Amino acid sequence: MTWARPYTGDGTPRDVELPPAPPWRRFPLPQIGDVYQPAPGLVDAVNAALCLRRPLLLTGLSGSGKSTAIESVAAELKLGKVLRWHITSRSTLQDALYEYDVLGRIHAQQLDPARKADDIAAFLRLGPLGTALLPRDTPRALLIDEIDKSDLDLPSDLLEVLERGYFEIRELIRHEQPEHTVADWDGEGRHVIRNGRVQCREFPFVIMTSNGERDFPAPFLRRCIRFDMPPLDAAALAAIIEAHLEGAADRPGDTVLTPIIERFVSRIARGETLAVDQLLNAAHLLAERGLTREERTGLEALLLRGLSSA
Repeated sequence: MTWARPYTGDGTPRDVELPPAPPWRRFPLPQIGDVYQPAPGLVDAVNAALCLRRPLLLTGLSGSGKSTAIESVAAELKLGKVLRWHITSRSTLQDALYEYDVLGRIHAQQLDPARKADDIAAFLRLGPLGTALLPRDTPRALLIDEIDKSDLDLPSDLLEVLERGYFEIRELIRHEQPEHTVADWDGEGRHVIRNGRVQCREFPFVIMTSNGERDFPAPFLRRCIRFDMPPLDAAALAAIIEAHLEGAADRPGDTVLTPIIERFVSRIARGETLAVDQLLNAAHLLAERGLTREERTGLEALLLRGLSSA
């Protein structure tokens, strides 16, 4: 392929046909299982977590493949769509278990005084963790992303629920009716909750990711399977690019991409923060024909900017 420039900046309206998107940016997004390259040792860590019914804590630099690992496992083991809980400093365990729209319920009753006072289930929805703990014969896959961004108490609060394998919905425990049908996080189904308790039958497959920005309490760590993502070398990065750039005219072993990979590895070794998807972007565009040396240099600088600076 040749370098496509649909936009010229001359202000003249025109009909254009954009070039094909990279394989990893075609929607709906493709399954990651066919192209994901597990780091050495990661397969054993995943199997240990699966067999022991323990959460897997993955630690490593941003872009090292931590959050995509669960997509590979879920696709290969047919665990269904991955549930995701992205952690921020404001995240609470309650957010992940269930949501209760109390104001919406009050408003609905004000608009319709004849509405049944016990119609509480319509204003409840399970969160990603709550959905993962529903009783099933096969586990769901749950990603708890960037848990090191949480406040200090969240890991311990989370540990208690993961140890017990159940949680309670306070609003339903106090309710006079023993059964309620509540929507799940996916929006794809409704589930009967009895006596306000959600109890799993099969412990979900849980991956928690951390960028290594904080330490966790020992009780939390000893109940996890822990794996540190190793730094990616040039050979591993070349394999990742080869798997993603299907049908590319230029391959990682050519004179164009090999120096880019080598510079990428060198910058990581010097302590710069870069992500693998940045390298994929650069490989996709810089492997195309028709670029001058100056254009390649400018595009590489544009696409491989460090993540630790503005």
